[in-house]
Amino acid sequence: MPPATPAATMVIFRNNPEGGPPLILMVERVKSMAFAGGMVVFPGGKVDDHDRAYAGVLDHGLDLHEAAARLAVIRETIEEAGLALALDGVVDAADCAEARAALFDGASLKEICDDNGWTPQLNQLVPWARWRPPNLETRVFDTRFYLLDAGDAHLPAVVDNTENRMLFWDSAPGILDKIARKEVKAIFPTVRNLERLAQFESFDDAASHAADYPVKLLLTYVEERDGVPHICIPEGHGYPVVAEAMTTATRG
Repeated sequence: MPPATPAATMVIFRNNPEGGPPLILMVERVKSMAFAGGMVVFPGGKVDDHDRAYAGVLDHGLDLHEAAARLAVIRETIEEAGLALALDGVVDAADCAEARAALFDGASLKEICDDNGWTPQLNQLVPWARWRPPNLETRVFDTRFYLLDAGDAHLPAVVDNTENRMLFWDSAPGILDKIARKEVKAIFPTVRNLERLAQFESFDDAASHAADYPVKLLLTYVEERDGVPHICIPEGHGYPVVAEAMTTATRG
């Protein structure tokens, strides 16, 4: 297959203070973004060279690409949502405005961690999925998804006013309801992952399910069903819905 751009995204769980299914952070991207413009997504972005270099000097016991992806999603979550998560030494995950500004000015995550005395805790990120679309897409990303449990933490995420215009917390069923009512829009991978997440009443349930489905590269494909082209994913990855007509599916 032609090369794909490595990327990573973080599904952040927070206990609902009113009870019920856990809340998940969603980011609405600005419409001008080349990829998934105007769509709601989980925080995340591309893996860069600094992430790979940092992965090369840390003691983590992971494959280098896996470690780099986890570092990338930690960095991207600071940038996109103003939350410093999966970092030892952070007193308040939402108190990272200076680190965020430094990243925007070109600092690397390693420099930020060294300056603040933070240590990445890569084992806090639970592998959930790894998606790659067909080569017919304009932009091909090899995206790793991770779960993270923020427990009862109060996390007032803040928009970056560059790549995103709105952030909100809601349960997976609640987000799917917003999509169905056309209050927000989401691309095919986001919808499929929300459907999978909606099966669980807690982070522990989702993490247990993830352990039952070790992450393997999931290749989407297009198939004609009853005369209608569908975008599909293979069975066996834990997803309750594996196909949607291309007439209704939204792609990046």
